[in-house]
Amino acid sequence: MEAVYAFCRAMDDIVDREDAVPEEARRELEAWRRELDACEQGFPVHPVAVAIAEIRQRYGIPMDLFRKLITGVEMDLGSRRYGTFEELKVYCEHVASVVGLISVRVFGCRHPDADRYAVDLGIALQLTNILRDLKDDAAAGRIYLPEEDLRRFGMSESDLKKMVPGTDVRFQALMAFQAQRARDYFGRAAQALRSSGEGRKLLPARIMGGVYARLLRRIQESGYDVFSRRARVSVPAQLWVAAQCLVTSSS
Repeated sequence: MEAVYAFCRAMDDIVDREDAVPEEARRELEAWRRELDACEQGFPVHPVAVAIAEIRQRYGIPMDLFRKLITGVEMDLGSRRYGTFEELKVYCEHVASVVGLISVRVFGCRHPDADRYAVDLGIALQLTNILRDLKDDAAAGRIYLPEEDLRRFGMSESDLKKMVPGTDVRFQALMAFQAQRARDYFGRAAQALRSSGEGRKLLPARIMGGVYARLLRRIQESGYDVFSRRARVSVPAQLWVAAQCLVTSSS
C-alpha cells in the first residue's frame, strides 16, 4: 500500500503544484506511462515503478489500472468542466475508484462484488471531496459540479465564486442534491460489501468510507457552508469510526 500511495502521490504532485505547466505536466505523465510499460517488460528505472512492478506480480494487479489513474489526473490539466454527471463519474472512476480496485487486490479479495464496492466507494469519496473543496476549487478555476446540475438549480459558475454562506436557496438545493447523490453511492458500496463477504479483508477501506460518510454529514449539518471553514472529522471521531469497524469485523 505504501507503493500504491507513492505512485498516487507522484501523479497528484505533477498536476497539483502551483507552478505546473500543462505541457510539461503531460510530458511527465507520459514518462510515467513509459515506466509502466517498463514494469511489464521487466526493467523499470524509477524506484516507485520498481515497487509497482513487484506488487503487480505478487498480487496480480492489471497495469491498466495504473494507466487509468494517469489518465484521470491528466483530466485535471484540461478545462475541469463536466457537462453531465456521467462525465464527472468517469473522472471519479479514474482518480478514485481505480485506487480501490488496486487496493482490493492487495487485500486479497476475490469476490466480484469487492470490485463493485471499490468502484462505488471511490465515487462516493470523490463526490464528498468535491463538496468539501468547493470553495478552493472554484477559486482556482476548478468547477467539478456538473453544468447540467448548475442549470437545473438556476446557478452559474460566477454564483459559486461569490457565494455568501446561507443566503441562496438555490445553492442549498444544489448542494442537497449533490449530497444525496454521494449518499446513494455510499449505500451502493455498503450493499456490495455485504454481498461480497469480504468485510474483514476490507477493514481499511471500511474505515475510510466511514470517516468520509461522517464528513459528508458534517457538510450537511453546517447547512452546506463550505465557504466559512473547511469541513473536517476530528481525530477522536475518526478513532470512533475505526473502533466501530473493528467491532463489526470481529463479531
